[in-house]
Amino acid sequence: MTISQKLRSGGLAIILTWGWKRAAIALLAGALSSLAMAPFNAWPVLFLTFPVMVWQIDGAGAGRWRGVPAAALTGWWFGLGYFVPGLYWIGEAFLVDAKTFAWLMPFAVLGLPAYLALFMALGFALARLFWTRDASRVIALAAGLTMSEWLRGHALTGFPWNTLGYALTEPLVLAQTASLIGLWGLTFLAVAVFASPAVLIDGSSRERKPWIAPAFALVALLAMTIFGGIRLNQHPTVMLSGPKLRIMQPNLQQDARFNYSAKAEVMKKYLALSDRASGPQSTGMRDVNILIWPESAFPFFLTREPDAMAQIADLLPKGTVLVTGSVRAPDVPPGTRIRRAYNSVYVIDHDGSVLSVYDKLHLVPFGEFLPFQDWMEKIGFEQLTKVQGGFIPGTHRRSMNIPNAPRMLPLICYEAIFPGDVVERHDRPGWIVNVTNDGWFGISTGPYQHLQQARMRAVEQGLPLVRAANTGISAVIDPMGRIVARLGLGLEGVLDSGLPAAIPPTIYARAGDIPILIILAAAWLFVIRRRTAK
Repeated sequence: MTISQKLRSGGLAIILTWGWKRAAIALLAGALSSLAMAPFNAWPVLFLTFPVMVWQIDGAGAGRWRGVPAAALTGWWFGLGYFVPGLYWIGEAFLVDAKTFAWLMPFAVLGLPAYLALFMALGFALARLFWTRDASRVIALAAGLTMSEWLRGHALTGFPWNTLGYALTEPLVLAQTASLIGLWGLTFLAVAVFASPAVLIDGSSRERKPWIAPAFALVALLAMTIFGGIRLNQHPTVMLSGPKLRIMQPNLQQDARFNYSAKAEVMKKYLALSDRASGPQSTGMRDVNILIWPESAFPFFLTREPDAMAQIADLLPKGTVLVTGSVRAPDVPPGTRIRRAYNSVYVIDHDGSVLSVYDKLHLVPFGEFLPFQDWMEKIGFEQLTKVQGGFIPGTHRRSMNIPNAPRMLPLICYEAIFPGDVVERHDRPGWIVNVTNDGWFGISTGPYQHLQQARMRAVEQGLPLVRAANTGISAVIDPMGRIVARLGLGLEGVLDSGLPAAIPPTIYARAGDIPILIILAAAWLFVIRRRTAK
C-alpha cells in the first residue's frame, strides 16, 4: 500500500468513526495540537492534527441538521483536548493558599478549558454551515475558527491565550507576518496551512488535483519565511544611547508577596538585589538610569510607607528613576477603611517623589475580581488575591513620561496578551514595559507562553518591549521580536541592558484588524461561490 493509499484509508476511517471513538480522536488531536505552543513550539505536529478536524467535520454530515450539531460537538472535544494540557498551569495558582482554594483547582483545570472549548465548537459549527466537498472547505474552517478565536479574545473580558495563530510565531521569521495582519491573520493562515493535507484524500484523478491546496500552503510558508528574513535583515537591533536599564527579578515565593509582616524582608531583598553588579565591569546602580521592578512588588501600599519610599530614594542615584508595580490605595479621607485598591505602575524619581501613575485597566477574572462580586462574596467566594470587593479598574490606557528615555507604555500582567488593545493610535510610545508576576504558576509552561504572547505585541506594533517578572521570564525584546537579553524562569538576579530603538509603525499598527476583515470577507465569498457552484 502506497503512502497516498494509507493516507486515504486513514482519513476515511476517521470520517466514518462515530460515538465515543469520534470524541476520543478529537480529544487526542486537540491534546497533540497544544504541543505547537511554547515552550515546545512543535508546530509541524499540526500538519497531522488539523487534517483530522477536516475529516471529522466531513463525517459530521451524516448527522441531522446538515451535521452542524455533530461538528460543534467534535469541536468542543477538540478544544477540551487542546486547552487542558495547554492551561493546566492555572491550577498552580490554587495551591498558593491550598487551605482556601485547593478544592477549586479541578474546576479551574477542567472548567475553564470546557468553557473555552465552546468557542472551538462555534468555529466548527460555523464552518460546517458553509461546508463544501472540495478544498475550499479548508478555507471555511480557517474563517470559522478565526472568527471564533477572535470572539474568545473579546467575550466576557476576553481570554485569547494560546490562540491558534501563535503556532506561526516560532521561528521568528514566520512571526514577522504579524506586522501585516496581526495575530488574527496568523490564525487564519495557521488553520488554512496546517489543515491543507486533508484534501489529499479527495481523489487521485488529474481533474481534481488534490495536491494543489497543500502546494499553496507550502508556498505560503515559503513566502512568510522570505518576507520575515528580509524584514529582519532590514531592521537590525539598534540600541538607544541614553537609557540604561536594570530589571530586578527577585524570584519571591508567591505567599510572601501579600503578607504585610514580610515588609522588611521584601524591601531588604529588593534593595540589595537591585544594587548588585550584573557583570565584571558593572559599578552597581551607577551604571543604571532606569530600574524596573515587577508587578505588585510590595505586600503593602508603597506610597503610604514613608520608610520604604525613603529607602528607594537612598538606593537611586541622581538622574535614576524606578518603574515598579505596586498595589495603590484609592484617594479616601484619612482614617477611612480601605476595602479596594488599584493594581498600578509607579514611576519614582531619585528623591522619592512620584512622577506618574498608571492603574491596570484590564483586570483578571477570578484573580483580581469576581463576576457579580458582591453576590459571590456574600456566599463565601473570594478571588485569589483576596482583595475584598476586588481591584478597581483604571479608566484608560496611556503612555508615561520617563526621564532619559522615550515615552513608555505600561502593561500590567496579562494586559500584554490582547492584540489590538495595546497602543492608542493618538499616543504611540517609544517602548512597552510589561511588569508581571507569574509566580502564581510555578515552574510550568505558563510563563513561557506569557513571554511568547508579549513578544508578539512587539512584532505587531514595531516597538521594543521590556518584561520584569517576579519569578521570570524577564527579558528585553527589540521591535522585531528578537530577545536581546533574558533572565530565565525560577532565577534570582538582575538583567542589565540598553533599550532597543523603535521602528516606524507597522501596517498592523496603522490599520489594526482591517486586513483580516478583508481576508475573512474574501474567504467567505470564495466559499459561498464554491458551494453554490456545485
